[in-house]
Amino acid sequence: MIGISKLYCGTVEPSDALRYQRDSSKLPSHLLQFSLDKKPVVVWNVGRRCNLRCVHCYSHSKDQGYEGELTTAQGEALIDDLAAFKAPVLLFSGGEPFMRPDVLTLARRAKAGGMRVVFSTNGTLIDEALAAQLAEVGLSYVGISLDGLRATNDRFRGVAGAFDLALQGIRNCKKVGIKLGLRFTINKLNVNDVPGIFDLLVEEDIPRVCFYHLVYAGRGTKLMNEDLDHAQARETVDLIIDRTADLHARGLAKEVLTVDNHADGIYLYLRMLKEKSPRAADVMTLLKMNGGNSTGIGIGCVSWDGSVHADQFWRHYSFGNVKDRKFSEIWTDTSNDLMAGLKNRRARLTGKCGRCVWQAECNGNFRVRAEAVHNDVWAEDPACYLTEEEISTRV
Repeated sequence: MIGISKLYCGTVEPSDALRYQRDSSKLPSHLLQFSLDKKPVVVWNVGRRCNLRCVHCYSHSKDQGYEGELTTAQGEALIDDLAAFKAPVLLFSGGEPFMRPDVLTLARRAKAGGMRVVFSTNGTLIDEALAAQLAEVGLSYVGISLDGLRATNDRFRGVAGAFDLALQGIRNCKKVGIKLGLRFTINKLNVNDVPGIFDLLVEEDIPRVCFYHLVYAGRGTKLMNEDLDHAQARETVDLIIDRTADLHARGLAKEVLTVDNHADGIYLYLRMLKEKSPRAADVMTLLKMNGGNSTGIGIGCVSWDGSVHADQFWRHYSFGNVKDRKFSEIWTDTSNDLMAGLKNRRARLTGKCGRCVWQAECNGNFRVRAEAVHNDVWAEDPACYLTEEEISTRV
Protein backbone atom coordinates (compact mmCIF):
# COMPACT_ATOMS: atom_id res chain seq x y z
CA MET A 1 0.00 0.00 0.00
CA ILE A 2 1.55 3.26 -1.17
CA GLY A 3 0.07 6.47 0.21
CA ILE A 4 0.35 8.80 -2.78
CA SER A 5 -1.15 11.73 -0.86
CA LYS A 6 0.93 10.93 2.23
CA LEU A 7 4.21 10.75 0.33
CA TYR A 8 3.84 13.22 -2.53
CA CYS A 9 1.73 15.85 -0.79
CA GLY A 10 3.43 15.58 2.59
CA THR A 11 0.41 14.82 4.73
CA VAL A 12 2.56 12.36 6.73
CA GLU A 13 6.12 12.93 7.93
CA PRO A 14 8.60 10.32 9.27
CA SER A 15 8.27 11.84 12.74
CA ASP A 16 4.54 11.06 12.78
CA ALA A 17 5.19 7.32 12.89
CA LEU A 18 8.22 7.61 15.17
CA ARG A 19 6.12 9.45 17.74
CA TYR A 20 4.31 6.18 18.44
CA GLN A 21 7.51 4.07 18.43
CA ARG A 22 6.02 2.46 15.30
CA ASP A 23 3.98 0.19 17.58
CA SER A 24 0.91 -1.08 15.70
CA SER A 25 -1.19 -1.14 18.86
CA LYS A 26 -0.61 2.61 19.32
CA LEU A 27 -0.48 3.88 15.74
CA PRO A 28 -3.51 5.67 14.27
CA SER A 29 -5.03 3.81 11.32
CA HIS A 30 -3.50 6.11 8.71
CA LEU A 31 0.01 5.31 9.99
CA LEU A 32 -0.30 1.52 10.31
CA GLN A 33 1.62 0.89 7.09
CA PHE A 34 4.70 2.33 8.83
CA SER A 35 4.60 0.03 11.88
CA LEU A 36 7.77 -1.73 12.99
CA ASP A 37 6.28 -4.86 14.58
CA LYS A 38 4.19 -5.77 11.49
CA LYS A 39 1.47 -7.51 13.42
CA PRO A 40 -0.82 -8.77 10.67
CA VAL A 41 -3.88 -7.00 9.42
CA VAL A 42 -6.19 -9.99 8.97
CA VAL A 43 -8.66 -10.26 6.11
CA TRP A 44 -11.46 -12.60 7.11
CA ASN A 45 -13.63 -13.80 4.27
CA VAL A 46 -16.63 -14.35 6.51
CA GLY A 47 -18.63 -15.99 3.74
CA ARG A 48 -18.25 -16.84 0.08
CA ARG A 49 -21.75 -15.89 -1.07
CA CYS A 50 -22.15 -12.65 -3.04
CA ASN A 51 -25.07 -10.92 -4.71
CA LEU A 52 -22.89 -9.76 -7.64
CA ARG A 53 -20.84 -11.62 -10.26
CA CYS A 54 -17.61 -9.61 -10.54
CA VAL A 55 -15.39 -10.63 -13.44
CA HIS A 56 -12.19 -10.27 -11.34
CA CYS A 57 -13.43 -11.91 -8.11
CA TYR A 58 -10.57 -13.73 -6.37
CA SER A 59 -13.00 -16.03 -4.54
CA HIS A 60 -15.13 -17.20 -7.51
CA SER A 61 -18.19 -16.12 -5.52
CA LYS A 62 -21.77 -16.67 -6.62
CA ASP A 63 -25.19 -15.95 -5.12
CA GLN A 64 -25.61 -19.37 -3.57
CA GLY A 65 -25.10 -21.07 -0.24
CA TYR A 66 -21.74 -22.65 0.57
CA GLU A 67 -21.03 -25.42 3.07
CA GLY A 68 -18.26 -25.56 5.67
CA GLU A 69 -18.13 -21.90 6.67
CA LEU A 70 -17.05 -21.02 10.21
CA THR A 71 -19.91 -21.03 12.70
CA THR A 72 -20.62 -18.10 14.96
CA ALA A 73 -18.83 -19.83 17.84
CA GLN A 74 -15.82 -20.65 15.67
CA GLY A 75 -15.75 -17.07 14.40
CA GLU A 76 -15.83 -15.73 17.96
CA ALA A 77 -12.93 -18.02 18.90
CA LEU A 78 -10.97 -16.69 15.92
CA ILE A 79 -11.68 -13.10 16.94
CA ASP A 80 -10.62 -13.74 20.55
CA ASP A 81 -7.34 -15.25 19.37
CA LEU A 82 -6.65 -12.35 17.01
CA ALA A 83 -7.34 -9.86 19.79
CA ALA A 84 -4.95 -11.68 22.13
CA PHE A 85 -2.38 -11.82 19.30
CA LYS A 86 -2.68 -8.02 19.02
CA ALA A 87 -3.70 -8.04 15.37
CA PRO A 88 -4.42 -4.32 14.85
CA VAL A 89 -7.16 -4.65 12.22
CA LEU A 90 -9.79 -7.24 11.32
CA LEU A 91 -11.12 -6.65 7.81
CA PHE A 92 -14.44 -8.34 7.14
CA SER A 93 -14.68 -9.36 3.49
CA GLY A 94 -16.36 -12.03 1.39
CA GLY A 95 -17.96 -12.79 -0.99
CA GLU A 96 -20.16 -9.98 0.22
CA PRO A 97 -19.80 -9.82 4.01
CA PHE A 98 -23.26 -8.34 4.59
CA MET A 99 -24.83 -11.54 3.31
CA ARG A 100 -23.70 -13.29 6.50
CA PRO A 101 -26.54 -12.97 9.05
CA ASP A 102 -24.38 -12.73 12.19
CA VAL A 103 -21.71 -10.41 10.77
CA LEU A 104 -22.61 -7.47 13.00
CA THR A 105 -22.44 -9.68 16.09
CA LEU A 106 -18.96 -10.73 15.04
CA ALA A 107 -17.96 -7.14 14.28
CA ARG A 108 -19.07 -6.02 17.74
CA ARG A 109 -16.95 -8.74 19.34
CA ALA A 110 -13.89 -7.68 17.36
CA LYS A 111 -14.46 -4.06 18.36
CA ALA A 112 -14.85 -5.06 22.01
CA GLY A 113 -11.58 -6.99 21.74
CA GLY A 114 -9.73 -3.80 20.89
CA MET A 115 -9.27 -4.29 17.16
CA ARG A 116 -10.05 -1.76 14.48
CA VAL A 117 -12.98 -3.13 12.47
CA VAL A 118 -13.05 -2.59 8.71
CA PHE A 119 -15.43 -3.81 6.02
CA SER A 120 -14.69 -4.42 2.36
CA THR A 121 -17.99 -4.52 0.50
CA ASN A 122 -19.65 -3.89 -2.83
CA GLY A 123 -21.89 -1.43 -1.00
CA THR A 124 -25.12 -2.47 -2.68
CA LEU A 125 -26.74 -3.79 0.51
CA ILE A 126 -26.04 -0.79 2.74
CA ASP A 127 -29.46 0.74 3.19
CA GLU A 128 -30.19 3.39 5.83
CA ALA A 129 -31.01 0.81 8.50
CA LEU A 130 -27.78 -1.13 7.99
CA ALA A 131 -25.74 2.08 7.90
CA ALA A 132 -27.19 3.05 11.28
CA GLN A 133 -26.25 -0.35 12.71
CA LEU A 134 -22.72 -0.04 11.34
CA ALA A 135 -22.35 3.36 12.96
CA GLU A 136 -23.47 1.85 16.25
CA VAL A 137 -20.75 -0.82 16.00
CA GLY A 138 -18.12 1.91 15.68
CA LEU A 139 -16.35 0.82 12.51
CA SER A 140 -12.99 2.29 11.63
CA TYR A 141 -13.66 2.25 7.91
CA VAL A 142 -15.81 0.88 5.10
CA GLY A 143 -14.19 0.32 1.70
CA ILE A 144 -16.73 0.21 -1.13
CA SER A 145 -15.69 -1.25 -4.48
CA LEU A 146 -16.37 0.66 -7.67
CA ASP A 147 -14.47 -0.44 -10.74
CA GLY A 148 -15.48 2.43 -12.97
CA LEU A 149 -18.33 4.80 -13.56
CA ARG A 150 -21.87 3.55 -14.07
CA ALA A 151 -21.66 1.50 -17.29
CA THR A 152 -18.13 0.24 -16.68
CA ASN A 153 -18.79 -0.74 -13.08
CA ASP A 154 -22.02 -2.60 -13.87
CA ARG A 155 -20.24 -4.52 -16.63
CA PHE A 156 -17.51 -5.55 -14.18
CA ARG A 157 -20.01 -6.39 -11.46
CA GLY A 158 -22.23 -8.43 -13.74
CA VAL A 159 -25.44 -6.82 -12.43
CA ALA A 160 -27.24 -3.82 -13.89
CA GLY A 161 -27.83 -1.09 -11.33
CA ALA A 162 -24.89 -2.09 -9.10
CA PHE A 163 -23.28 1.35 -9.46
CA ASP A 164 -26.36 3.23 -8.31
CA LEU A 165 -26.92 0.88 -5.39
CA ALA A 166 -23.28 1.25 -4.30
CA LEU A 167 -23.49 5.02 -4.62
CA GLN A 168 -26.57 5.04 -2.40
CA GLY A 169 -24.67 2.86 0.08
CA ILE A 170 -21.90 5.46 0.11
CA ARG A 171 -24.40 8.23 0.78
CA ASN A 172 -26.06 6.22 3.56
CA CYS A 173 -22.69 5.69 5.27
CA LYS A 174 -21.87 9.37 5.00
CA LYS A 175 -25.17 10.38 6.59
CA VAL A 176 -24.28 8.54 9.79
CA GLY A 177 -20.63 9.62 9.86
CA ILE A 178 -18.89 6.39 8.86
CA LYS A 179 -15.43 6.92 7.38
CA LEU A 180 -15.41 5.38 3.90
CA GLY A 181 -13.48 5.19 0.68
CA LEU A 182 -13.54 3.70 -2.79
CA ARG A 183 -11.69 0.63 -4.03
CA PHE A 184 -10.88 0.51 -7.74
CA THR A 185 -8.99 -2.32 -9.49
CA ILE A 186 -7.12 -0.88 -12.49
CA ASN A 187 -6.94 -2.70 -15.82
CA LYS A 188 -7.19 -1.91 -19.53
CA LEU A 189 -10.98 -2.20 -19.50
CA ASN A 190 -11.55 0.57 -16.95
CA VAL A 191 -8.40 2.71 -16.86
CA ASN A 192 -10.11 5.47 -18.84
CA ASP A 193 -12.52 5.92 -15.92
CA VAL A 194 -9.75 6.89 -13.47
CA PRO A 195 -10.22 10.66 -14.07
CA GLY A 196 -13.96 10.22 -13.53
CA ILE A 197 -13.30 8.50 -10.20
CA PHE A 198 -11.34 11.56 -9.06
CA ASP A 199 -14.28 13.73 -10.13
CA LEU A 200 -16.61 11.48 -8.13
CA LEU A 201 -14.51 12.00 -5.00
CA VAL A 202 -15.23 15.71 -5.23
CA GLU A 203 -18.87 15.46 -6.32
CA GLU A 204 -19.80 13.05 -3.52
CA ASP A 205 -17.31 14.37 -0.95
CA ILE A 206 -15.65 10.97 -0.57
CA PRO A 207 -12.46 11.29 1.52
CA ARG A 208 -10.43 8.33 0.27
CA VAL A 209 -9.71 6.11 -2.72
CA CYS A 210 -7.48 3.06 -3.14
CA PHE A 211 -6.38 2.15 -6.66
CA TYR A 212 -5.54 -1.56 -6.76
CA HIS A 213 -3.24 -3.10 -9.34
CA LEU A 214 -4.69 -6.29 -10.81
CA VAL A 215 -3.74 -9.55 -9.08
CA TYR A 216 -3.94 -12.75 -11.09
CA ALA A 217 -6.08 -14.84 -8.75
CA GLY A 218 -9.54 -16.40 -8.90
CA ARG A 219 -11.56 -15.05 -11.81
CA GLY A 220 -8.90 -12.35 -12.06
CA THR A 221 -6.64 -14.84 -13.85
CA LYS A 222 -8.93 -14.50 -16.88
CA LEU A 223 -8.15 -10.77 -16.95
CA MET A 224 -4.39 -11.31 -16.97
CA ASN A 225 -4.14 -10.20 -20.58
CA GLU A 226 -6.11 -7.08 -19.68
CA ASP A 227 -3.56 -5.93 -17.13
CA LEU A 228 -1.83 -2.65 -17.94
CA ASP A 229 1.44 -3.01 -19.80
CA HIS A 230 4.44 -1.31 -18.25
CA ALA A 231 4.09 1.92 -20.22
CA GLN A 232 0.39 2.15 -19.35
CA ALA A 233 1.14 1.49 -15.68
CA ARG A 234 3.65 4.34 -15.54
CA GLU A 235 1.25 6.66 -17.33
CA THR A 236 -1.59 5.75 -14.95
CA VAL A 237 0.51 6.20 -11.81
CA ASP A 238 1.60 9.61 -13.12
CA LEU A 239 -2.06 10.49 -13.68
CA ILE A 240 -2.94 9.43 -10.13
CA ILE A 241 -0.07 11.50 -8.72
CA ASP A 242 -1.02 14.55 -10.81
CA ARG A 243 -4.71 14.40 -9.92
CA THR A 244 -3.88 13.92 -6.23
CA ALA A 245 -1.56 16.92 -6.25
CA ASP A 246 -4.23 18.99 -8.00
CA LEU A 247 -6.81 18.13 -5.35
CA HIS A 248 -4.45 19.11 -2.54
CA ALA A 249 -3.48 22.34 -4.30
CA ARG A 250 -7.19 23.23 -4.38
CA GLY A 251 -7.58 22.53 -0.68
CA LEU A 252 -9.37 19.22 -1.27
CA ALA A 253 -7.16 16.97 0.80
CA LYS A 254 -8.35 13.54 -0.32
CA GLU A 255 -6.40 10.45 0.78
CA VAL A 256 -5.20 8.58 -2.31
CA LEU A 257 -3.38 5.25 -2.22
CA THR A 258 -2.22 2.62 -4.67
CA VAL A 259 -2.20 -1.02 -3.62
CA ASP A 260 -0.56 -4.31 -4.67
CA ASN A 261 2.43 -2.92 -6.56
CA HIS A 262 5.30 -1.52 -4.50
CA ALA A 263 7.06 -0.36 -7.64
CA ASP A 264 4.74 2.64 -7.25
CA GLY A 265 6.68 3.86 -4.22
CA ILE A 266 10.04 3.72 -5.98
CA TYR A 267 8.57 5.31 -9.11
CA LEU A 268 7.12 8.18 -7.06
CA TYR A 269 10.45 8.68 -5.23
CA LEU A 270 12.41 8.77 -8.49
CA ARG A 271 9.92 11.24 -9.93
CA MET A 272 10.35 13.47 -6.88
CA LEU A 273 14.12 13.39 -7.35
CA LYS A 274 13.70 14.52 -10.97
CA GLU A 275 11.44 17.30 -9.75
CA LYS A 276 14.09 18.25 -7.16
CA SER A 277 11.51 17.94 -4.41
CA PRO A 278 12.94 18.84 -0.98
CA ARG A 279 10.80 16.06 0.48
CA ALA A 280 12.36 13.20 -1.50
CA ALA A 281 14.61 12.11 1.40
CA ASP A 282 11.62 11.97 3.77
CA VAL A 283 9.72 9.88 1.22
CA MET A 284 12.58 7.37 1.09
CA THR A 285 12.56 7.18 4.90
CA LEU A 286 8.83 6.41 4.85
CA LEU A 287 9.26 3.78 2.12
CA LYS A 288 11.87 2.05 4.29
CA MET A 289 9.47 2.16 7.23
CA ASN A 290 6.75 0.68 5.03
CA GLY A 291 9.05 -2.20 4.11
CA GLY A 292 7.36 -3.16 0.87
CA ASN A 293 5.12 -6.14 0.22
CA SER A 294 3.86 -7.65 3.46
CA THR A 295 2.24 -10.90 2.30
CA GLY A 296 2.78 -13.48 5.04
CA ILE A 297 4.12 -10.78 7.37
CA GLY A 298 1.86 -7.79 7.94
CA ILE A 299 -1.21 -9.09 6.15
CA GLY A 300 -2.88 -12.47 6.31
CA CYS A 301 -6.17 -14.08 5.43
CA VAL A 302 -8.64 -16.48 6.98
CA SER A 303 -11.03 -18.03 4.51
CA TRP A 304 -14.73 -18.77 5.04
CA ASP A 305 -13.85 -22.39 5.89
CA GLY A 306 -11.11 -21.42 8.37
CA SER A 307 -8.13 -21.95 6.09
CA VAL A 308 -5.22 -19.58 6.71
CA HIS A 309 -3.57 -18.00 3.66
CA ALA A 310 -0.62 -15.68 3.10
CA ASP A 311 -3.05 -13.07 1.83
CA GLN A 312 -6.54 -12.94 0.37
CA PHE A 313 -5.33 -13.74 -3.16
CA TRP A 314 -3.27 -16.85 -2.32
CA ARG A 315 -6.24 -19.14 -1.87
CA HIS A 316 -4.61 -22.17 -3.50
CA TYR A 317 -2.22 -22.66 -0.56
CA SER A 318 -3.17 -22.99 3.11
CA PHE A 319 -0.87 -23.04 6.13
CA GLY A 320 -3.51 -24.69 8.31
CA ASN A 321 -7.04 -24.18 9.60
CA VAL A 322 -8.29 -22.25 12.60
CA LYS A 323 -10.73 -25.06 13.31
CA ASP A 324 -7.69 -27.17 14.24
CA ARG A 325 -5.13 -24.64 15.47
CA LYS A 326 -5.16 -20.98 16.46
CA PHE A 327 -4.32 -18.40 13.82
CA SER A 328 -1.59 -17.01 16.09
CA GLU A 329 0.12 -20.41 16.19
CA ILE A 330 -0.19 -21.00 12.45
CA TRP A 331 1.09 -17.51 11.61
CA THR A 332 4.23 -17.80 13.74
CA ASP A 333 5.11 -21.37 12.71
CA THR A 334 8.07 -21.01 10.37
CA SER A 335 8.61 -24.76 10.05
CA ASN A 336 6.57 -24.32 6.87
CA ASP A 337 9.09 -23.41 4.16
CA LEU A 338 6.78 -21.02 2.32
CA MET A 339 5.87 -19.16 5.50
CA ALA A 340 9.54 -18.90 6.43
CA GLY A 341 10.39 -17.76 2.91
CA LEU A 342 7.75 -15.05 2.83
CA LYS A 343 8.93 -13.68 6.15
CA ASN A 344 12.55 -13.52 4.95
CA ARG A 345 12.43 -13.62 1.17
CA ARG A 346 15.08 -11.39 -0.29
CA ALA A 347 17.77 -14.04 -0.68
CA ARG A 348 15.31 -16.25 -2.55
CA LEU A 349 14.23 -13.70 -5.17
CA THR A 350 15.36 -14.29 -8.73
CA GLY A 351 15.21 -12.50 -12.07
CA LYS A 352 14.53 -8.79 -12.05
CA CYS A 353 13.44 -8.85 -8.40
CA GLY A 354 16.62 -10.69 -7.41
CA ARG A 355 18.92 -8.05 -8.91
CA CYS A 356 16.87 -5.00 -7.89
CA VAL A 357 18.56 -2.45 -5.60
CA TRP A 358 15.23 -1.48 -4.02
CA GLN A 359 14.53 -4.77 -2.23
CA ALA A 360 14.43 -3.11 1.20
CA GLU A 361 11.67 -0.78 0.03
CA CYS A 362 9.73 -3.22 -2.18
CA ASN A 363 10.44 -6.65 -0.66
CA GLY A 364 9.99 -8.47 -3.95
CA ASN A 365 6.56 -7.05 -4.72
CA PHE A 366 3.71 -9.56 -5.26
CA ARG A 367 4.78 -13.21 -5.12
CA VAL A 368 1.41 -14.65 -6.16
CA ARG A 369 1.63 -12.76 -9.48
CA ALA A 370 5.11 -14.17 -10.05
CA GLU A 371 3.79 -17.67 -9.39
CA ALA A 372 0.80 -17.19 -11.70
CA VAL A 373 2.99 -16.19 -14.65
CA HIS A 374 6.25 -18.07 -14.04
CA ASN A 375 5.05 -21.01 -11.91
CA ASP A 376 7.76 -19.95 -9.46
CA VAL A 377 7.01 -18.17 -6.20
CA TRP A 378 10.40 -16.44 -6.15
CA ALA A 379 10.56 -15.30 -9.78
CA GLU A 380 10.19 -11.65 -10.78
CA ASP A 381 6.84 -9.93 -10.46
CA PRO A 382 5.66 -9.38 -14.06
CA ALA A 383 3.79 -6.22 -13.03
CA CYS A 384 6.96 -4.37 -12.00
CA TYR A 385 7.28 -1.60 -14.57
CA LEU A 386 10.60 -0.15 -13.40
CA THR A 387 13.30 -0.16 -16.07
CA GLU A 388 16.61 -2.03 -15.81
CA GLU A 389 18.33 1.31 -15.28
CA GLU A 390 15.94 2.21 -12.47
CA ILE A 391 16.44 -1.07 -10.60
CA SER A 392 20.23 -1.02 -10.98
CA THR A 393 21.28 2.20 -9.26
CA ARG A 394 20.29 3.70 -5.92
CA VAL A 395 19.94 7.45 -5.95
